[in-house]
Amino acid sequence: MSAAPPIYLDYAATTPVDPRVAAAMAGCLTLEGDFGNASSTHAFGRAAAARIERARSQVAGLIGAGAGEIVFTSGATESNNLAILGVARANADRGRHLVTARTEHKAVLDPCKRLEKEGFSVTYLTPDASGIVTPTAVAAALRPGTQLVSLMGVNNEIGVVQDIGAIGALCRERGVAFHSDCAQAAGKLPLDVAALPVDFLSFTAHKLYGPKGVGALYVRESARGLLQPVTFGGGQEHGLRPGTLATHQIVGFGAACEIAAAELPAEGARLSALRDRLWSLLGMLGGVHLNGAGAPRVPGILNVSFEGVEGESLVGALKELAVSTGAACNSASAEASYVLRALGRDALLAGCSLRLSLGRSTRAAEVDAAAAAITREVTRLRALSPASGVAQVLELASQGEAGTVVSGEAGGPSEETWVRFHLLIEGDTVKDARVQAFGCPHTLDVAGWLCQELRGRTRAALPPGRPADWAASRSVPVEKLGRLLVIEDALRECLLQWP
Repeated sequence: MSAAPPIYLDYAATTPVDPRVAAAMAGCLTLEGDFGNASSTHAFGRAAAARIERARSQVAGLIGAGAGEIVFTSGATESNNLAILGVARANADRGRHLVTARTEHKAVLDPCKRLEKEGFSVTYLTPDASGIVTPTAVAAALRPGTQLVSLMGVNNEIGVVQDIGAIGALCRERGVAFHSDCAQAAGKLPLDVAALPVDFLSFTAHKLYGPKGVGALYVRESARGLLQPVTFGGGQEHGLRPGTLATHQIVGFGAACEIAAAELPAEGARLSALRDRLWSLLGMLGGVHLNGAGAPRVPGILNVSFEGVEGESLVGALKELAVSTGAACNSASAEASYVLRALGRDALLAGCSLRLSLGRSTRAAEVDAAAAAITREVTRLRALSPASGVAQVLELASQGEAGTVVSGEAGGPSEETWVRFHLLIEGDTVKDARVQAFGCPHTLDVAGWLCQELRGRTRAALPPGRPADWAASRSVPVEKLGRLLVIEDALRECLLQWP
């Protein structure tokens, strides 16, 4: 019998396509459907164009825009690039300064860094401890040459909601264009650009149960003259984003937006209740920090940091859950979340955070099961840590066997690796061994394996091999070899304590 699939709690990374959306897309793929090129003037092209324009109205309706203010793109990343690079380059003669925040998505930060190489200057604001960028901080950063402010509506890691209304009003008062990355806000919070003073707004289909590969940039009619394209050829989308329009994806995007708009009030309340239930269960562990506490947060995202646990080991142990340690675009990196570091979390605490994001299919039973699994693994990993005390020394000493316990450790509580060995020795031989370790899964694996290798060895045969040998035997990546040196140092400390 196959194992049950993991509980999916990574909706902030991507959502499954809603079956109703998939059905709408299927009608634009085959010869019997509306598959034509919307640029063509024959019947197939006209049918595809009509489907696209209906979808454009559906997408616009989600955020209160006019259909003519929607520019289709490949996703929020492209939308962000078009807004930031397009505005900056088009208006360089009026100013070469931009304002953003250190906690923005890389799809905003990287275009800003590109502009710095082109001679622009960028002010990167630091949020307060809850993740909020205040209008006062934005006002202080503005100067005569500022032409664009780009601040996200909802942070993709911690779910904090920024006051883009107040910030937009400030920008409008100062004559500065305002862009907001709303990939995590659209379809999850009410957005009405008729009331919000936002000039450019980015969002994407795959965060709201639509297909990957399609998104939109809202361009306020009065701000269109501020924007120039960053790609060329074909003239589609008002000349701002050329290329043959992907009819099936756009139709799916439209259907997803229409569904999200209809279901938003009830779904928002349901997800808020589930998120709060999950936090109340995890909070019982103690030593757990809610990231974004004290700030308004989007219903479906809960980001928590756990004291005394290494993040990679925690995520690796949660086989029954599909969760993230941060933004999906950074999940392959071993570095601590730059968002949490910007909030003042130290590297260890930031490195041991989970982003638990809930969605349309999440139920209370799954929340309870997730909380139980996380509680189990946090408790287990904390018990393995040297910070848990000397319980293993007492365990060895109480076995009733003759011998002496010697201990040796390396690393420490403020470092990414901390290892402590306890050896039960008699004469010149190791009779038994225990280890306490804080570190990545490879650290824990090698340390546990060495406990087996140590038993029965003489003092002269320690350590059993070298870190490079252990790495080869246990398939440890070369970038983790430095952590095995800490294990070796702990064993050598045991030798120094040997009577």
